Amino acid sequence: MKTKKPITNGLLWIFALGQFGWSLLSGIVSNWMVYYYTGSPDAQNPNTGLFATGITQQPILFKLTLFGLVLAAGRIFDAITDPLIAGWSDRSKFKGGRRIPFMRAMAVPFSLCTIGLFTIPQTSSIQINDVTLFVLLMVFYLFMTMFCTPYNALIAELGDTQQHRINVSTYISFTFIVGQSISFLLPNVAGMLEPSVGQAGSIRLAVAIMSAIACFAMLFPAFYIKERDYIESRPSETKPFKSLIDTFSNVQFRHFVYSDVIYFFALTLFQTGLAFYETKLMEIPDTMTFTLTATMTAISVCLYPVINVLAKKIGKKSLIITGFFAYSVVFAITSLCGVGVHWGFIIAVTAAIPMAILGILPQACVADVAELTRLETGEDRSGMFFAARTFAFKMGQAIAMVTFTSITVAQTKQSYRLTAIVAFITCFIGAVIFFRYDEKNIIGKIGKLKEEK
Repeated sequence: MKTKKPITNGLLWIFALGQFGWSLLSGIVSNWMVYYYTGSPDAQNPNTGLFATGITQQPILFKLTLFGLVLAAGRIFDAITDPLIAGWSDRSKFKGGRRIPFMRAMAVPFSLCTIGLFTIPQTSSIQINDVTLFVLLMVFYLFMTMFCTPYNALIAELGDTQQHRINVSTYISFTFIVGQSISFLLPNVAGMLEPSVGQAGSIRLAVAIMSAIACFAMLFPAFYIKERDYIESRPSETKPFKSLIDTFSNVQFRHFVYSDVIYFFALTLFQTGLAFYETKLMEIPDTMTFTLTATMTAISVCLYPVINVLAKKIGKKSLIITGFFAYSVVFAITSLCGVGVHWGFIIAVTAAIPMAILGILPQACVADVAELTRLETGEDRSGMFFAARTFAFKMGQAIAMVTFTSITVAQTKQSYRLTAIVAFITCFIGAVIFFRYDEKNIIGKIGKLKEEK
């Protein structure tokens, strides 16, 4: 049997570049599609709702808007395809491994589809635009799933020890928030390009530039890492939906997922509304979004070494619960904020703590449960565990998209404040639920089973 190469922190950093790429693409869509396709411009932010006239805006069912339903349908479709792609990846027998071939194949079409979302659905026909936007969003989420699901499975497989699991979770959390933060630069980049290509053209070109950078970041680890050199993996024999059912039958995984789906519902409400909180409640330019996000990111990154050390000393559970409650405070402050950029900095500084905690540790929890299951059953279904998690939280995101666009259909300050209040309540509930997750039992069993082998 060929000796496997040792997994190093350097290799894990290269792997983390892929997270930067897909988080940048995801950030462009999640942070700016609602902003550019809904809302109305004002003197300070003339790009708000820039593409809104091209698609149906009025509610079509109760207070549900077409755009909200399209976004929700995209997340639901994304969630449904997760276990299918995870099962395909777990069972695959490609020469290049079970995960890397998917990443190589999907990076380019994933990036091109992101560009298309801001370019193609802008014909003279609103009906054609509505249908085109729907189809493109479905394809975008399919490509994202086909890249991210195998990628996430490698978190558990490259995290061959507890130390490596926490380290890789730290590294990908860093590259994730950097990608998300850079996505907030979109209006700044567009502003520099506007004199040359016009208002709408500058947005499209800015998206294209960022998508090209993201594509390179995804391709580099996909071609640098030779999966078979580091991982001894055998294709799973369990069919996708049987594997999904088995995954959710794990009690500790369910406790984790219940709180996780509620957390992502709250976080999606907040992230979707961030540009509106700043422009409508604080009355600051949308170009300040990057400055505030960069501040939050910088403070959060400074906390990473502390979180990494504390997680190894006191465990992940206590820190995650702290993160939930801290985010609840952030959402409460947002619901009460007034006019002025100082409110933006208060929220940015306050959010840095839970951002650091919840950006790192949840992935490590999923990797722990997947590792325990592998040791107990002898079958590696890492892909399905991460897919089951994303299946659940994407359902939460879908509901959040519908909720946000429905609550804010009137586009009033009160409606935007209400979304932050809903986020506060739900995040608090998620914190309470997570108390049931038994981390000590999981880590103890992993240690015992490894000793026996």
